[in-house]
Amino acid sequence: MKLSLSVRIAESSSRKDISEMPLEELAPLARAAGFEALSMRASALSVEAAPVRMEEVRNLLDRQGLAVSMVTGNVALAANSSDAPSSLREITPHLDLAERLGAELVRVMLQTPADIPHAQRAADAAAERGMKLVQQTHWGTLCETIEQALDLVGKIDRPNFGINFEPANLLASGGDHGVDAITRLAPHLSNFYFQNVRLNPAGEHCFRTRRRGDVRLDYVPLDDRSGILAAPLIEALKQVGYGGWVTVHQPLRDSQSVKDAVAEAARVIGPLVRGQF
Repeated sequence: MKLSLSVRIAESSSRKDISEMPLEELAPLARAAGFEALSMRASALSVEAAPVRMEEVRNLLDRQGLAVSMVTGNVALAANSSDAPSSLREITPHLDLAERLGAELVRVMLQTPADIPHAQRAADAAAERGMKLVQQTHWGTLCETIEQALDLVGKIDRPNFGINFEPANLLASGGDHGVDAITRLAPHLSNFYFQNVRLNPAGEHCFRTRRRGDVRLDYVPLDDRSGILAAPLIEALKQVGYGGWVTVHQPLRDSQSVKDAVAEAARVIGPLVRGQF
C-alpha cells in the first residue's frame, strides 16, 4: 500500500473551497512527513485553473517526488452538491487535469440512477487514457452503503469504475463500515480514504444522508478511540491484498494548524500503512 495525503488537510471542516496553505508550502511539508502523494482537490487546483498553473503544480510535485493519488476536479464534487454529477456529462476537463498531473484516479459522484449511463460513457472515455473513475462511499449518493456500492458497480459494468472506501460516511448512513465491509468490497476497491468522526446528536457537522436523514457528528483526532479505529481497517486492506493508496482525508480541526494536522496524520496513519507499530 501507498501513503497519500488529501489536500483536505488544509481545508477547514466547514469549507471545501478554500485552502489555508498554498501547495507551495503544503507539498514539501507532506513530503517531509513521509507521504508519497497528494490527493488533489479544487481548493488547491481545479479544472478551471489555467494550463500554466497546472504545469506549475506538476513541476512542484515532481521536484518534491510526490505523485497525485486522485483528482477531485471541482468544488461541487468535493461538497457533493446537486451539481456534482455534472462532471459525468463533461468528463474531459477532469481527465485533462488528471493527465497533466499524472494521476490515474478521477473522482466522480452519482446521485441518481439517471447518472448511470453518463458514468458509463465517462468511464469509456477514461479507459482510452488508462484512467479509472472512482465513486466514494458518501451520503446523498448511490453509495451510502456497501450493498449500494456493489449494486452500482454491477450496473456501471466497467472494469475501470471502482469505489473509494470511506468509513465515516458509511457510519453516518448506518451501514457496515468495518472489516467485513472491506472484505465484501475488495474486488472493487480503487482507493481508501480515512477521516475520523464521532456521532453526536449535538455535533457541529451534519451529513445529510438518505437512509437516516440528517446525522450530526464531530471530527475528532485520527487516533481518538471514541471515533473510527483505523488500524483494523488498514489491516483488513492488507489481508485482502489491496495495494493502492491509503489517503488521510481529515479536515483541519478548530485551533489546529496545518503543520500540526500533517504531523498528526503522519504519526497516526503512516506506521499502520508501513506495518511499523
